[in-house]
Amino acid sequence: MRDVRIALDDQAMRIVYLLYERWLLRHIKQQPVPRHVGLILDGNRRYGHRLGITDPHSIYALGARKLDDVLDWCAELNIPTVTLWVFSPDNFARPQEEVSGIFAAIESKLAALAHDPKIHQRRVRVRAIGDLALIPESTLSVIQATEQATRGYGAMDLNIAVAYGGRREIVAAVRAALADMATGPASFHEAIERLTPEVIAKHLYTAGLPDPDLIIRTSGEIRLSGFLLWQSAHSEFYFSDVNWPAFRRVDFLRAIRAFQGRKRRFGGQPSQSECARLCDCHMAAIQRKALHQRLG
Repeated sequence: MRDVRIALDDQAMRIVYLLYERWLLRHIKQQPVPRHVGLILDGNRRYGHRLGITDPHSIYALGARKLDDVLDWCAELNIPTVTLWVFSPDNFARPQEEVSGIFAAIESKLAALAHDPKIHQRRVRVRAIGDLALIPESTLSVIQATEQATRGYGAMDLNIAVAYGGRREIVAAVRAALADMATGPASFHEAIERLTPEVIAKHLYTAGLPDPDLIIRTSGEIRLSGFLLWQSAHSEFYFSDVNWPAFRRVDFLRAIRAFQGRKRRFGGQPSQSECARLCDCHMAAIQRKALHQRLG
């Protein structure tokens, strides 16, 4: 009888979540969505160990399969650019068996993307960004094949950040900008004067793409860890407690809904209506606090 009750409770919860997802989706589609979503894929090991999985390739293959869902969700909302951070240079410090498992999962997934009918139907351009000189030759070969297979597309951009570090990207961009100037008649002093944010931005890995409007990190960690440091100057952040392989459509929709509830001013002054709203919220908070104090 207890098992029947648990099954009924689970079924009821699934119905509740389904209705909640539909409600979220209906409201999300009434407002602008991000042009570019970045995701920090955290929590693969914790999720795998919770299931009793110890093989690194199997653990990270679970996370790699989640990519298909993310592309479906983004296509559903017409989000044109997605960047997934799958490996940083710091991750090379992990045990060799784990590093090999991560790259094996990356290779398998990228090879599958190159032949995925949905990728070609949606005209998704797949690119790898990062210090690709650091990655294994076999992984680089798969990356190049996948990039070549999708090079002519542009309806959607999927960036796989591998061996990616934000500081490294900025250093590489500055070096590339100075190297370009060194080929001309400009003196060193003139080159420094010409080095503007716009010039540096042209040499970033994501040059030509919009900066991320929203960055999502899974597994409950509340930090960027160097992800898209330059590009995230005006990004909104959303931190989910869910481990990456368990990340659900409802979790993604919650992040988008939270983004839509933010007031983005990009460093400018709030409007009069926004000031009034903030004042109303502040006064309401003061009134609630006073009421609690009276009630003891």
